[in-house]
Amino acid sequence: MRKEKPEKREENPWVTVARYSEIGFVIPMAVLVGYFLGLIADHFLHTHWLYVVGLVLGAIAGFMSMIRTAMQASADEDEDEEKEKKRTDDRR
Repeated sequence: MRKEKPEKREENPWVTVARYSEIGFVIPMAVLVGYFLGLIADHFLHTHWLYVVGLVLGAIAGFMSMIRTAMQASADEDEDEEKEKKRTDDRR
Protein backbone atom coordinates (compact mmCIF):
# COMPACT_ATOMS: atom_id res chain seq x y z
CA MET A 1 0.00 0.00 0.00
CA ARG A 2 1.11 3.49 -0.71
CA LYS A 3 1.36 5.84 2.22
CA GLU A 4 -0.27 9.23 1.94
CA LYS A 5 1.99 12.24 2.11
CA PRO A 6 1.57 14.28 5.26
CA GLU A 7 -0.24 17.56 4.83
CA LYS A 8 2.18 20.25 3.70
CA ARG A 9 2.06 23.59 5.40
CA GLU A 10 2.45 26.84 3.53
CA GLU A 11 6.00 27.35 2.30
CA ASN A 12 8.05 30.39 3.04
CA PRO A 13 8.55 32.44 -0.15
CA TRP A 14 12.32 32.25 0.37
CA VAL A 15 12.14 28.46 0.21
CA THR A 16 10.46 28.74 -3.17
CA VAL A 17 13.10 31.22 -4.37
CA ALA A 18 15.86 28.87 -3.22
CA ARG A 19 14.25 25.91 -4.99
CA TYR A 20 14.05 27.72 -8.33
CA SER A 21 17.46 29.39 -8.05
CA GLU A 22 18.94 25.92 -7.58
CA ILE A 23 18.16 25.24 -11.24
CA GLY A 24 20.46 28.08 -12.28
CA PHE A 25 23.38 26.65 -10.33
CA VAL A 26 23.00 22.95 -11.08
CA ILE A 27 23.71 23.03 -14.81
CA PRO A 28 26.96 25.06 -14.69
CA MET A 29 28.24 23.12 -11.68
CA ALA A 30 27.50 19.77 -13.35
CA VAL A 31 29.34 20.92 -16.49
CA LEU A 32 32.33 22.10 -14.44
CA VAL A 33 32.48 18.87 -12.44
CA GLY A 34 32.32 16.84 -15.66
CA TYR A 35 35.04 18.98 -17.21
CA PHE A 36 37.40 18.64 -14.25
CA LEU A 37 36.79 14.90 -13.96
CA GLY A 38 37.58 14.63 -17.66
CA LEU A 39 40.78 16.62 -17.17
CA ILE A 40 41.82 14.35 -14.33
CA ALA A 41 41.08 11.29 -16.46
CA ASP A 42 43.09 12.84 -19.32
CA HIS A 43 46.03 13.42 -17.01
CA PHE A 44 46.12 9.89 -15.62
CA LEU A 45 45.33 8.11 -18.88
CA HIS A 46 47.60 10.35 -21.01
CA THR A 47 44.83 11.31 -23.43
CA HIS A 48 43.59 14.67 -24.69
CA TRP A 49 39.92 14.10 -25.43
CA LEU A 50 38.22 12.84 -22.26
CA TYR A 51 37.53 16.36 -21.01
CA VAL A 52 35.05 16.70 -23.89
CA VAL A 53 33.28 13.53 -22.74
CA GLY A 54 33.21 14.97 -19.23
CA LEU A 55 31.69 18.21 -20.54
CA VAL A 56 28.97 16.36 -22.43
CA LEU A 57 28.16 14.02 -19.54
CA GLY A 58 28.10 16.96 -17.12
CA ALA A 59 25.72 18.88 -19.37
CA ILE A 60 23.45 15.85 -19.67
CA ALA A 61 23.46 15.35 -15.90
CA GLY A 62 22.71 19.04 -15.33
CA PHE A 63 19.79 19.07 -17.73
CA MET A 64 18.40 15.87 -16.26
CA SER A 65 18.53 17.42 -12.82
CA MET A 66 16.87 20.60 -14.09
CA ILE A 67 14.08 18.63 -15.75
CA ARG A 68 13.57 16.52 -12.62
CA THR A 69 13.34 19.66 -10.46
CA ALA A 70 10.94 21.37 -12.87
CA MET A 71 8.71 18.30 -13.05
CA GLN A 72 8.63 18.03 -9.25
CA ALA A 73 7.71 21.73 -8.96
CA SER A 74 4.97 21.27 -11.55
CA ALA A 75 3.60 18.22 -9.71
CA ASP A 76 3.61 20.14 -6.43
CA GLU A 77 1.77 23.04 -8.07
CA ASP A 78 -0.84 20.70 -9.58
CA GLU A 79 -1.32 19.05 -6.20
CA ASP A 80 -1.81 22.44 -4.55
CA GLU A 81 -4.37 23.42 -7.19
CA GLU A 82 -6.32 20.19 -6.63
CA LYS A 83 -6.37 20.77 -2.87
CA GLU A 84 -7.56 24.35 -3.36
CA LYS A 85 -10.28 23.19 -5.74
CA LYS A 86 -11.38 20.53 -3.26
CA ARG A 87 -11.55 23.13 -0.47
CA THR A 88 -13.69 25.46 -2.56
CA ASP A 89 -15.98 22.57 -3.54
CA ASP A 90 -16.36 21.55 0.11
CA ARG A 91 -17.40 25.06 1.06
CA ARG A 92 -20.35 24.99 -1.33
